[in-house]
Amino acid sequence: MSEKITMAKALNNGLRKSMEDDPKVVIMGEDVGKLGGVFRITDGLQKDFGEDRVIDTPLAESGIIGTAVGLAIRGYRPVCEIQFDGFVFPGFDQIVSQVAKMHTRSAGLVRIPITIRIPFGGGIGAVEHHSESPESYFAHAPGLKVVSCSNPSDAYWMIQQSIRSDDPVIFFEPKRRYWSKGEIEDAPLPLHRARVARAGTDVTVAAYGPMVTTALEAATVAADEGRDVEVLDLRSLSPLDMPTILESVQKTGRLIVVHEAWRSVSVSSEVAARVQEQAFYALEAPVLRVTGYDTQYPPSRLEEEWLPNVDRILDAVDRSLSY
Repeated sequence: MSEKITMAKALNNGLRKSMEDDPKVVIMGEDVGKLGGVFRITDGLQKDFGEDRVIDTPLAESGIIGTAVGLAIRGYRPVCEIQFDGFVFPGFDQIVSQVAKMHTRSAGLVRIPITIRIPFGGGIGAVEHHSESPESYFAHAPGLKVVSCSNPSDAYWMIQQSIRSDDPVIFFEPKRRYWSKGEIEDAPLPLHRARVARAGTDVTVAAYGPMVTTALEAATVAADEGRDVEVLDLRSLSPLDMPTILESVQKTGRLIVVHEAWRSVSVSSEVAARVQEQAFYALEAPVLRVTGYDTQYPPSRLEEEWLPNVDRILDAVDRSLSY
């Protein structure tokens, strides 16, 4: 496809294609039907597929996830929308106690093919509970697959791959990138494969979701200063694509991990630990991290001071190359 479309439209098209391909795919969530979702990701789907397949639910995340568990056991493939990242926690018990464990508890007899869509991250000037990055909570739980798209093409393909998966998938959507445009590639990468978004030789910057664009912007500035930065889009947070990460680190000898979430006990912590375990002798500098701070997400007027940005990434590049 040559036409450039927004990530929001790409997700809409991906959901539509999944519903056309499989009558067992149903969408559930607050305002996903008549309104089409607060970000209009499900716009027009209830009109075309009916209220039995695009279901406006009560404001009860635990009820949404619990109902999806029952539907999955009965052979459906539910797609749950959590309206904002900070609203997922009322359904957290259902996700980690049932969705993540049902397959193991049943000795493999019961599949839970549920996709849970969560708009996440900051950058939109939203109020409290509307700009958070809870991905580490879910990546920590065995039994859950956790992925995040960063561009329209991945959004289109990854949502379909997630829905087809027999494993439960937590699908993080970078809300600040919903309106960014791009072309849809003809063929997707495997769902849990990382992507080299920009090739380089001096230092690897690994990011995911909303920070991939920021990392690419930093790489462009770094190139003007004579630094050749490779940008990795992790795409999958659980499982991590360690072969692709290690291949990049073995080439550049340096790694910087970037994300919006808190620094402590985070995805970057895991990546850093695994790289030093598996590629210690390839490293020419310590693994560095550029992340959100270990504080509660700030009021919207202060979020640009809190979020990782181009300058903070460039500072980490300078520090890494100074060793």
